[in-house]
Amino acid sequence: MHGMKRTILAAVALLSLLYCVKQIPRGAVSLKIIILAGGGGTRLFPLSRTCFPKQFMKLGAEQSLLAQTITRFMPVAKVADMVIVTNQEYIHHVKAELAACGAMGAHILLEPVGRNTAPAIALAARYCIDELSAGEDEVMFVTPSDHIIRKNDLFIKSVRQAEEMARQENIVTFGIKPDKPEIGYGYIEADEEYGYGFRVKSFKEEPCQEVAEEYLAAGRYYWNSGMFAVTMGQIMREFSTHQPEIYQLASTNYTDALVQFESMPNISIDYAVAEKSDKVVTIPLLAYWNDIGSWDAIYDVLDKDQDGNAVKGDCIPIDCTNTLMLGRSRMIAGIGLEDLLVVETDDVIVVAKKGESQKVKDLVGELKQRGRKEADEHTTMYRPWGSYTILGEGPGYKMKKIVVNPGQRLSLQMHYHRSEHWIVTGGTAEVTLGEEVKLVHENESIFIPLSTKHRLENPGRIPLEIIEVQNGKYLEEDDIVRFDDVYGRV
Repeated sequence: MHGMKRTILAAVALLSLLYCVKQIPRGAVSLKIIILAGGGGTRLFPLSRTCFPKQFMKLGAEQSLLAQTITRFMPVAKVADMVIVTNQEYIHHVKAELAACGAMGAHILLEPVGRNTAPAIALAARYCIDELSAGEDEVMFVTPSDHIIRKNDLFIKSVRQAEEMARQENIVTFGIKPDKPEIGYGYIEADEEYGYGFRVKSFKEEPCQEVAEEYLAAGRYYWNSGMFAVTMGQIMREFSTHQPEIYQLASTNYTDALVQFESMPNISIDYAVAEKSDKVVTIPLLAYWNDIGSWDAIYDVLDKDQDGNAVKGDCIPIDCTNTLMLGRSRMIAGIGLEDLLVVETDDVIVVAKKGESQKVKDLVGELKQRGRKEADEHTTMYRPWGSYTILGEGPGYKMKKIVVNPGQRLSLQMHYHRSEHWIVTGGTAEVTLGEEVKLVHENESIFIPLSTKHRLENPGRIPLEIIEVQNGKYLEEDDIVRFDDVYGRV
């Protein structure tokens, strides 16, 4: 009798629990995080370039900016509910960062071409609906991948507030209370109080100095952080109202949206939706925020000595004040510098007055116009299998240091215009040369003749390092004919 009573009570308890679970709105237990990580980045040149933009840089921290972004959201979302939007060129960088921060379960969404933030967000929403079974009432929180945010407990509190307000059919943005007349940010003009923040009256473009000072004095303007929260259903309704072309291409299913992505207009989410919608509200972000969009911003976040100098690398400041000195490959000596920004890599040195670093993007534009490869490429280039660094080059020759990670292999390939000589300086190489496969050990070398199929592989447990000397009349990377490739590049 007592056993039957216990069974009945347990059944009642289970039914009560199931009833309570059914009453929880689906979105309350599932927040989708959309991380935009496809941007090339020009404002932190020469460290950030098209081949390795700032979201993958560490900037003095243990984690890259992308890894910091992913880790930041772990208290409010499962890794399986995170979607990283990027492109094919950066996929191996993204995978490496996911592994580094223990987030391999996150989803990677590849844009076929760059189309700005509005199409990227529409595609991400479609992916969440079709591939992750997200309901219309589920909230997506969209964020850039390259910002610095501190006091994460306060940030999480703001995310929860944004999630709550997004469920009320709002598009919720994060505004940053300005502490100076910044000309490098867009602004949000706040209207009457609403919920945890304000209704938005208007969005403003990056202002001139005089207008930025007026915004600061007025007290009702906020920097636009580029982060926002909205439900899946609401963002689709907004696209339907304000961007019917995007809505038409993204409203059917994810597969079709991906195929037609190239046909979408190249437009930001601010222009496409936020500036047109009457559903936008802003919450003043409680945490510290910096989009580190310039070398002036980098100077602001770095530790400084008693003279106001921020110094990283092999640098010697003498009688310098309020100066950034950042060295990577050689010593920098500064004497009597004041309010300057000095950034060095092994192929470029940039020197700028503080307050003028927004013009670095103009420098990159000038380099592109002149056809300079420095605009896009570092001397060290990262690949899915490792990296290579150009050590020197001249007419008819190029010398590289190649690092192959343990267990990785390059494609089976050949070259029509160059021969190669490989010298192993660390680890053991497994080399396919024609029909022969052989091991090449440290301090040994092998010659790769012109037009001969070959492959380099690291069978060991430590990085394989080789010096490669190329000889020929044409030495560019497009002189690679691939026959087999584990990374799908054939």
